[in-house]
Amino acid sequence: MTAVVFIHGTGVREPGFSALAGRVAAGLSALRDGLRIVPYYWGGTHGATLAAGGVSLPAGAGTTRGLAESPGQPDGENDEDDAEGTAAAWAALYADPYAELALAAAGAVPAAELPPGSVPPEQGLQSRLSALAAQGDAPAAELGPGLARAAGRLAAHPLLGRAAATVDPGDLATLAARSLTACVVADLLDADSPLIPDGDTRDAVTARLAETLGAPPEGTERGLRSLLLHTAGSAASRVVVRRRRALTEAAHPAAGDVLRYLSRGAAVRADLRALVAGLEPPVALVGHSLGGIIALDTLVSAPLPAVRLLVTAGSQGPFLYESGSLPSLDHPAPLPPHVPDWLNLYDPRDLLGYVGAGVFPGRVTDVAVDSRQPFPAAHSAYWANRAVYRHIVERLP
Repeated sequence: MTAVVFIHGTGVREPGFSALAGRVAAGLSALRDGLRIVPYYWGGTHGATLAAGGVSLPAGAGTTRGLAESPGQPDGENDEDDAEGTAAAWAALYADPYAELALAAAGAVPAAELPPGSVPPEQGLQSRLSALAAQGDAPAAELGPGLARAAGRLAAHPLLGRAAATVDPGDLATLAARSLTACVVADLLDADSPLIPDGDTRDAVTARLAETLGAPPEGTERGLRSLLLHTAGSAASRVVVRRRRALTEAAHPAAGDVLRYLSRGAAVRADLRALVAGLEPPVALVGHSLGGIIALDTLVSAPLPAVRLLVTAGSQGPFLYESGSLPSLDHPAPLPPHVPDWLNLYDPRDLLGYVGAGVFPGRVTDVAVDSRQPFPAAHSAYWANRAVYRHIVERLP
């Protein structure tokens, strides 16, 4: 029986780790029977903490609000520039889930008094949003919790009426669906959840919500895409700046985990070696982000004959090696022969994912996987991507 040791990345703590490990186990087991999935939760014992409760932070320097996410629109084409534009539009929606509604509302003329007996154009959508809120979070369960709360807020939002004056009801339903998805994913990012949906899941949920709210069949809303692309670039830039601050604040566990590992990583590696020593071979190590660095460092430091495969996803090991920062190996020393086969998965939009074939020629297989999410969501979306599991299982001993 092959044992697969899953090693999480930065900032992951309970209960998020158990949920993440469960998803990884389900994804792998769905493609191959008989696997033994062994989680390595180093964050609880070796993760960074603010021992004095954060007194080192300047006054007022609380944790920055994370990136808000929102639904994007599939364009059905494979053109790279168009795909990047779609990703940028998603990034802008993640920054402000009501961005499209605001753009639509900006073209509204002052409201005239309605004729007797008529109803406001947004009333039908408000009723459907209230009905959706009454169903709870189930209609968007693939994304995570928060749909009911988002639908209730949107039903009462003043932008809804002003946007209804500029777009037809079907298009308004599409805009509302994107806003709802954005709000749900924004909550995940605010909580630094390791469970971020990939683009296919996001788009499928958005399309389903749009039809529930009265939109025509998927594909007829393509003209609305230009509303957001006008502002996508600047909004995405503001989001990255905000997120970078969050990642570098001393209060952010992800930044602290990296610094603590690079300065005091021996105990993390020792515990991983002890875990592997208790397993029957063959063993595969699967590491995400910093987890991939931990796995690589452990394997480089001394042979682990039971380990037959190393898998890294969204990991910085090759970059640390090239920059002279990998604890176990100085550039240009070659990768030791006892390091097993290495599969390195990266998302081209994940700014924290690097490739290894150039610095370790003949020793690393780099494979691109596309979650269809912008950064930083792309860094957490590997474990919602079916292609990731397929590539791993194809190479398991």
